[in-house]
Amino acid sequence: MATIPQGELRRRPSSALNKAGSPIRSTCDEQSKREEVVWGKTPGGEVFRVPTTHDVLTLLNPAYPKSHLDILNLALLGFQLVLFYVLPRPTARTFFLLYFAFWRAAYDGGLGWVLTKQSKKKWIVREVNRLGWLDSSRRPAVREWIKKQLAGKMGKDYSFDTLPLEYNTWLLFRQLVDTILLNDFLAYCMFAFSCFRVPEGLSFPVHVMRWIGGILLIAFNLWVKTEAHHVVKDYGWYWGDVFFQRGALVFDGVFELAPHPMYSVGYAGYYGLSLIVGSYPVLFASLVAHAAQFAFLVFFENPHIERMYGQRKLLASRKPLLNTRRRTGTKSRSLSESSVEDHADGMSTPALETANDTEVEAESEPIGNGSTHSAKANGFHPMQLNSIIYGATAKPPILTQHDLQNRFFRKDVVLLHNFDPLRTSDLMLALTILYAALMVLLPPLTHQSTLALHFTHALIWRLFYTFGLGFLLRAQSKSKFLVRHFLKHYYYPEHESSRGAVQEAFSNWKSMYNLSLCMTYISFIGLVWNTYTFPKDWTVGDSLLRHTLGAAFVLLHVWAASESYEVLGVFGWFFGDFFIEDYPNSVEYTGIYRFLNNPEILSGASFFGLALISGSKLVLAMAVISSLSYWWFLQNVENPHMRKLYGESLRDDAGFTKIIKRVAIKNAKVLDSSAIKHAPGIRKVAQEVKGSFDKVIEETAEAVELFLKKSRPRISEVMQDTRVLLQQSREKLVITRVASDISSYETTKYKVSVKSNRPDGKLRFHLGEPIKVNWRAPSTHSRRDWVGIYRLGANKSSLITNTSSLGMWVPVHDDEWDGDVPRGFDRESSTTAEFEDGQVAFRGNTLPWQVGTYELRYHHDGKYNVMSLDGPIEIYVDPPSELNFQSVRWYLMKIVTLCLDSDPSLIPLSSKPHGIATPAESDGQDPDDFRFWSERQAKRIAVSIEQAFDVEYAPEVIMADANISALTKRILVSKELLSE
Repeated sequence: MATIPQGELRRRPSSALNKAGSPIRSTCDEQSKREEVVWGKTPGGEVFRVPTTHDVLTLLNPAYPKSHLDILNLALLGFQLVLFYVLPRPTARTFFLLYFAFWRAAYDGGLGWVLTKQSKKKWIVREVNRLGWLDSSRRPAVREWIKKQLAGKMGKDYSFDTLPLEYNTWLLFRQLVDTILLNDFLAYCMFAFSCFRVPEGLSFPVHVMRWIGGILLIAFNLWVKTEAHHVVKDYGWYWGDVFFQRGALVFDGVFELAPHPMYSVGYAGYYGLSLIVGSYPVLFASLVAHAAQFAFLVFFENPHIERMYGQRKLLASRKPLLNTRRRTGTKSRSLSESSVEDHADGMSTPALETANDTEVEAESEPIGNGSTHSAKANGFHPMQLNSIIYGATAKPPILTQHDLQNRFFRKDVVLLHNFDPLRTSDLMLALTILYAALMVLLPPLTHQSTLALHFTHALIWRLFYTFGLGFLLRAQSKSKFLVRHFLKHYYYPEHESSRGAVQEAFSNWKSMYNLSLCMTYISFIGLVWNTYTFPKDWTVGDSLLRHTLGAAFVLLHVWAASESYEVLGVFGWFFGDFFIEDYPNSVEYTGIYRFLNNPEILSGASFFGLALISGSKLVLAMAVISSLSYWWFLQNVENPHMRKLYGESLRDDAGFTKIIKRVAIKNAKVLDSSAIKHAPGIRKVAQEVKGSFDKVIEETAEAVELFLKKSRPRISEVMQDTRVLLQQSREKLVITRVASDISSYETTKYKVSVKSNRPDGKLRFHLGEPIKVNWRAPSTHSRRDWVGIYRLGANKSSLITNTSSLGMWVPVHDDEWDGDVPRGFDRESSTTAEFEDGQVAFRGNTLPWQVGTYELRYHHDGKYNVMSLDGPIEIYVDPPSELNFQSVRWYLMKIVTLCLDSDPSLIPLSSKPHGIATPAESDGQDPDDFRFWSERQAKRIAVSIEQAFDVEYAPEVIMADANISALTKRILVSKELLSE
């Protein structure tokens, strides 16, 4: 007897249900003559006795009566046999290939689709109920016909009238399954036989081995199918658990042979028959059919099993590790090990072992502080080691798998999953893949195409280096974009969180900057190399002059870069003042900066020098683009940040500029004295020109300022409208379902009202607080009515809702719904009163988790006709007025409890009401730890923190912390880091 594996729906029941709904053990004794009694249970809770069923082979047994559906099935099978006998072999091959493809698609596609809908929404049962096939009052003729079809195939213990709808629907569904499976199997055989041939060029022993191997594979296939049916019975063979429950499921027998034996080794007969007929088309058809069956497994059976039998697993659950991995080695112990053991005060512990030459330390990561402790022995229990190291009275840090997981694995890239372009290692991986792919995929190029490729390559890197990194730096300067990104997406242990995000952001920036700088120069040199032609005669023309000047320009660039680096150091070279605030904000003009404010501008000299050397217009164009790009970088990125950081301490003119101005002024005075006669006229013209320019600039500045002043409200309005439109695009319905019988209902008799939880009666709810709604409707109202929450103004009409509720809705009568689908039973109200009253509550996933103003709408009969409105209601957050540890912690205790649906198994012990017993200290649980059932709950906490504190965290970071105090410290550190 084995545990439930991850796949395979075809199982057998190991226990049944008695009439009270509790399981009873089946004897499963094949030697017993006593009839086994099996009980089933419908999704609605009805318990019934499951009658005996017969397998599909009874269809071919003349002793059993044949229903109309059986006759149809036999006719289809006979039709295949007749066609195989009549049709010529080439025609038969084509026909049976297409015929087999049809039945295989009906099996894997058709059955997979309807079974998925039945598994999720009970679609087959609802459709049978909607059509009234089994309802004696609506479709009596159809019901009687179906009854005869089913009763004739069942035993004496079958009673059509007493069994529930789900079971009879399953029996009807079995007829469809039998038709598809048998025709699929026979169509494949007919196709294989029509392709039969004797391969040429093979020896007689090979033919014998081919037939023996094929027969053995077919026999093995039959054995697997027979044993599988013996284990799972008809209940599992025909997917009975999508219709009703029949106890727990156990796998044994052939299910221990291989994973998913019905779909893996159970198709060995396909390949055995392919060997016998000696046909490659049959082999390829077998492979495609087998792949389709695996698709059926992946897209239907495995998800269905997870829905039916999967167990919910707590996330971020901190459980102390009770055992550590022992390492084998010599029995000698070091002095330090003996000392540790001597302090055990008589504690009985295993011997400490060390490796022969190297000692591996087992680290224990604390939760509350930044210290790290190691033990060279793994024989100790972690709690024992902690008590030895810290003493009997100290509270030791706890080693948990959750903390180790988040410490050593931080959204690591698996193939391209978790790819982050701002993480340099990921960017390098993408570039490596891209370059390797281009090398393989690029066809042979002409010389012109090669030049165009290299020019594009150099241009892309230049644009990325200047504008891509420039925009990143500007965003970092204005809003600390890069630091925010790493704070949001990556977890940092508590003792590293104060500087972890800054260090990682700066580290990745340095690598990215250096990478792009190198690639910019390499790509430019590659363009030069492909445009360069070695001169045949250096003394003819300007070749020698161009090379000399070009080399001088390149050397000038090298000298300027070296001098700049010597003054700036690593900190200035990598723009450290955009990230690190601990360095002193002072400006020193030494070295090359005595002469130039931006000596990096001389780097353009190398580009023009290489353009001279190559003599290419493409290189010259790239040099111009590079220089213009750098000017943009100076004006829009570097200079604004320098003004913001250093203010008035920046000088306006460098030494070189001052000298030029001084010489210009001196020469102007000499010119003025020598041209005294013409000076008045020249001065007048100059003043007029200067005045004209000043006037134009002044008027232009006034016009721009006036335009921005007048358009600022309009721009803000446009941005707000854009946000609303983007939100509404997620809410829009493709088709609005409207009831046709709405005229028979009086909307004035419907009323929905929100129940306030405030003393002043205002409809204000903190983010995550449950919202209780009272409703009143006529006693004749549809039991499929529902109430939804919508943003105020999202629906223009008060009569019809034309936007989606995005899951924020609750049914008036929950028992009339199966998830988000009505069950189809419109029961009459049991009350004789004119009105019916009730209350529903929005909580968890049905709540809006965004701050704003909303309204409630009461809808009719599962449609979008609005019967009553109430609102507006306000969803708000109330962050603490002071940002200190205690105030933020108290706020988080409240919001975390709300986001975790106040589930006692999830919320931290410190948030529970007083009087609830807490686990013993030996359990090692931190009172501030909390857990999750799903990542969606962590996302709620992240959204709440963002709206309360304007700090963004990814759900993975929240799940990694999973502790009120740790999350409080993270928020305080983030606010400190991101403060201007």
